[in-house]
Amino acid sequence: MAFAESQNPLRVHRIPQSRYIDAVRWLSPVSPSDRFAAIAYFDADTNSPSIEIAYVDPNPQSSSPTLTPQSSWTSPSRISSLKTAHSTPQPLLAAATFSGSLHILASDLINGGVMESEATVSELGFHSGPVSAVDLREGGTECVSVGEDGRVNLVSFVGDSSKLSYRRIFDANGLVGYTAVKWASPSEFATGGYGFGIQWWDQRTPGGPVLQFKGNWCQRKTSGIVHSIDIHPSRKHTCLAGGSSGTVFAWDRRAAQQPIVLSGAGTGEAPNSLLSESEVWEVQYDRYTRRSNISNISSTRILPVMICSEDGILAVIEQGEEPLELLAEPCAINSFDIDQQNPSNVICSLEWESLAILTRS
Repeated sequence: MAFAESQNPLRVHRIPQSRYIDAVRWLSPVSPSDRFAAIAYFDADTNSPSIEIAYVDPNPQSSSPTLTPQSSWTSPSRISSLKTAHSTPQPLLAAATFSGSLHILASDLINGGVMESEATVSELGFHSGPVSAVDLREGGTECVSVGEDGRVNLVSFVGDSSKLSYRRIFDANGLVGYTAVKWASPSEFATGGYGFGIQWWDQRTPGGPVLQFKGNWCQRKTSGIVHSIDIHPSRKHTCLAGGSSGTVFAWDRRAAQQPIVLSGAGTGEAPNSLLSESEVWEVQYDRYTRRSNISNISSTRILPVMICSEDGILAVIEQGEEPLELLAEPCAINSFDIDQQNPSNVICSLEWESLAILTRS
């Protein structure tokens, strides 16, 4: 398919690593010139997982930035999901593992990025098997976790992050599995899973999801999986999702069961524009948009979206426009993150043990 060409200069710097990278997240800077990232590593030679805080030096005297490790935390199991809450100067991280535990970490960016484990939930019954996804509420007071075991848990920080308590929101007893989760408001969140389904939850209405979007709209693709969800803070009625077979779609809760397909198989006979033919691992609303453009976008129009995929594509999709390809790698792009303070900066992890830092100007 055709790709639009970038109208802005794009600088791409690849930084080789010695270990596999499972996830990468920007941390809120303590000053405009500082950039820190949290990186989840897995060393296959020693079977050791860890999370490192690294200082990202733009290094204006050189052609490429550098990473300087600041601190490290060894995980008891490989990281399955990593999320951050942007609460400087001590941002919180939620790290979930394949063994079914959840760890809350704090990093003091003022004092050299020192990282400490604040609290852990690892008791039997929290999850049966891997934690598929977690999300931290902004401000870091609550965390929601989901798994393919059908459990949805709410973890609360009592008084401070060193004291955790959790309660089971729902347990499908393995009949339904959840693979993605995203907060929408202090009381609401969305989950995604098999069959391209999305569920909307409200803590004020216990007992199960208050609204469900079923995946039977996608002909011959109902076995697909939702891998990632995003919800824009100004448009909480719309859930953005990415998943199997290059599918990226949005669900407007006001439009019942009718999706807005941005890429992949559509609702009719002919497929929509196919940006990728493989798994879309992550989707995020791309806030790198001129303000004049944002004010002109209708409330019914989907805001620009960035995606990464198993077949090595990092691109921006805008409804009704040709996709803008940022990277086309010979290996999978497993995760990425857009800097909230400076959306022109993007960091992503490549399957061939390297990081890529993109600067749009």
